[in-house]
This record gives sequence, C-alpha cells and structure tokens, in this order.
Amino acid sequence: MLSHDRDLAEELVQSTCVRALERGAQFTPGTRLDRWLFSILHSIWISDLRARKVRQGQGFVDPDGLLASDTHDSGDNNRQFQRIMQQVNALPEAQRNALFLVYVEGLTYQEAAETLSVPIGTIMSRLAAARAILGRQPASAPVPLEKQR
Repeated sequence: MLSHDRDLAEELVQSTCVRALERGAQFTPGTRLDRWLFSILHSIWISDLRARKVRQGQGFVDPDGLLASDTHDSGDNNRQFQRIMQQVNALPEAQRNALFLVYVEGLTYQEAAETLSVPIGTIMSRLAAARAILGRQPASAPVPLEKQR
C-alpha cells in the first residue's frame, strides 16, 4: 500500500525483517509485535523516500504512475476499486499513512500515533482531513483510459 509497487514492497518487507532480526533486543515483550514491525517499516520507508528524492533532485513522484498493474478482470468492481485507490493515493502521504494504519491494518488511534511517532491528536486530525477530502470527491469520478486496461 505504501509503495504502490510489488517489487518495492517486497524489498521493504525484507528490509523490515532484517532490521527486526538485527534489533530484536529492542522489542519489548508483552507489546504488539505488529506495531513494532510497522514502526520499523515506516521508518525504512521514510528514509528510502528521502533518499530517492535526493537522488531525483527533490522531484515529485506522481503516485498514479506508481500503481501496480492489476491482475483482476476489468469489471465494474475493479474500476470502482481503481477510483477509490486513485482518490486515496492522491491524499498527502501523512493522511494516507494514518488512513492505512487505522482503517486497513485496524490499529487504534493511539497505536497508529505511537507507530508514526506523532501525538494522537495528529492522527485524529489527519484522518478527519482525509475523510473530508474523500467525502468531497464523487464516487463515480472517471478513471483515466490508461488505467482501465
């Protein structure tokens, strides 16, 4: 979900596993392993994004260009999914990350805040802003032809 690219996502997961194994002593027994792993993953992702921006001369990468190719049929459900994903991908990264952790991964606001190292109010604000943006967009917005394949 973060990378929009299967190969990049696999590398991110591998890097997360390697770092978790290297720093296993930092895990606090009795806490949630998934939250600790998401923290590591998010940290690696942010570092990689920064490095990529530096290599690209601070250029902006259009998230629509990074969408993984879809292997499903091109029925109505698939087009609706594409529309939703385009709308979510158009959100600012901070809002997208909060949305992903809370609504996809099922973390509580507090857990998401701790994972992203921000106050819980920031998570609440990011989610409210994301919902407001998504709520203003028509659910039937057309998908560009190149995305319909």
